[in-house]
Amino acid sequence: MATVAHLTTRTPKVSVDELLAGFHPSPRFGKVSFESYRPDPAQPSQAAAVRSLQDFGASIDGQRSGGGLLSRLFGGNGNKPKTRAGVYLDGGFGVGKTHLLASLWHASPGPKAFGTFVEYTNLVGALSFRKTVEALSSYRLVCIDEFELDDPGDTVLMSRLMRELADAGVKLAATSNTLPGALGEGRFAAVDFQREIQVLADQFDVVRIDGEDYRHRGLPAAPAPLRTEELDARINAEFDGGVVAVDDFGALMKHLAGVHPSRYRQLIDGIDGVVWKDVHTIEEQAVALRFVVLADRLYDKDVPILASGVPFDQLFTEEMMAGGYLKKYFRAVSRLTALAREAQTSEPS
Repeated sequence: MATVAHLTTRTPKVSVDELLAGFHPSPRFGKVSFESYRPDPAQPSQAAAVRSLQDFGASIDGQRSGGGLLSRLFGGNGNKPKTRAGVYLDGGFGVGKTHLLASLWHASPGPKAFGTFVEYTNLVGALSFRKTVEALSSYRLVCIDEFELDDPGDTVLMSRLMRELADAGVKLAATSNTLPGALGEGRFAAVDFQREIQVLADQFDVVRIDGEDYRHRGLPAAPAPLRTEELDARINAEFDGGVVAVDDFGALMKHLAGVHPSRYRQLIDGIDGVVWKDVHTIEEQAVALRFVVLADRLYDKDVPILASGVPFDQLFTEEMMAGGYLKKYFRAVSRLTALAREAQTSEPS
């Protein structure tokens, strides 16, 4: 039988040391490599991205150069920079950007850090900006997955952080669904922060990765939600011997408001499966954005999901799916669909 737990009863505490120690690829990407990435033959940019990252990784083995950002990026005669401090993987959902970013991390010498954009902003909140710079400036590589700007504060913060790390000689690598010069569009008055956004863009060489979401290549559509009365029987059938978090979806949404997103990894620690009863469409933006972070952490740990209620493609309102955060919501739907398919049909996510 499965052991039943409830996320709504968990309020994890995380120390600063634990937060720093967590900056490595999730178990899902714990053993990936450039060799294990399978480029789509119909999308030559994918194989080209592998070569670009391998070349970038080779540069990390070289000596750290001094003299500051301007002297490293610009020659004494004012010419344009020969190289930039970072590489930026731009592409749609499910084309393998995180796989490649984690492959770069695994192939590179340390010390090094790997985390999502949200985890770095949370780190600044936990340590302060100056202590974060001091902690990361000794690293040879900092990888930022799912880079996005949601508000003016993040824009200024990340612009300063990337500039100071680059000036310290740290190599940077990032993934995003948005070109660096277009970060923040549709979320706030990005035109008022073009200087900060341009500083960010200037740190990176952009590598484009084209392709369709690999989680949907040749796979059937997402399974229909189960009936609530079916869930108890399916729990033991799918998760026999494991620990399953069973929660009412509405109660879980309320509980997430009291748990900082930096703790969501610990919130699901030791959980082998998730069961949500009566999933409904989320209508508040703040609730939706918190839920996206939970969806990412569940996908990181490859936690299968059984659910009743509305299908996952109806999790967010039509306005949300067409608004400034649409890429976050599409990513969440894609990942949750994959986890639901894994639980109900045993197909890998």
